[in-house]
Amino acid sequence: MICGVDEAGKGSVLGPMVVAGVKARSAEIFADLGVKDSKLLTPAERERLFPLIKKRCKTAIVILPAEEIDRSRREMTMNAIVARAHAQVIAALAPDTAYVDACDVNPLRYAETVKSHLADPCEIVSEHHADVRFPVVSAASIIAKVTRDREIQKLARKYGEIGSGYPSDPVTIAYLSAYIDEHRVPPPIARKSWKTVSTLIGKKSQSSLAAFF
Repeated sequence: MICGVDEAGKGSVLGPMVVAGVKARSAEIFADLGVKDSKLLTPAERERLFPLIKKRCKTAIVILPAEEIDRSRREMTMNAIVARAHAQVIAALAPDTAYVDACDVNPLRYAETVKSHLADPCEIVSEHHADVRFPVVSAASIIAKVTRDREIQKLARKYGEIGSGYPSDPVTIAYLSAYIDEHRVPPPIARKSWKTVSTLIGKKSQSSLAAFF
């Protein structure tokens, strides 16, 4: 049995990171589905494939909220957090071989990091762009992306228009800026350990001080 593991929302400043694993007997199970890296698919295509993958394969999902990521970052790097979450879904699926999208410049080192969190033996194949190269990882990327998009939609219903949650999204930055202006602190769904947040707060503090001179 093999599994693929990928994550969505690693670099997001708002909302959770989602790590997903997909277990299958072989890559042939995806041959007629046309799975691709989730970034190469439209939202409609991802939504169409999501239930088909779930029906054919066993899946495991770990959702790490912003506050949990902030808490963990006091003790470890973001890559270490991702590796631990990758290991969680691998442990839940218990495959013989796991294909993971390497979150380290050194894929072999990343494989060893993931393996260090596993109690049971499992071959870890760690490669950059694994979500493009291996259909089972492409399938995992779809499960992770759709799950995260749904989590973002839930947050938007509660907090208003927050955009995609990524620092490159003007809607996300506008929401974050307006929230800090009104409340003087970042929103609960923000990763406060992110430089995007500290930089924004710093600029606003300087602007406030400048008003006195």
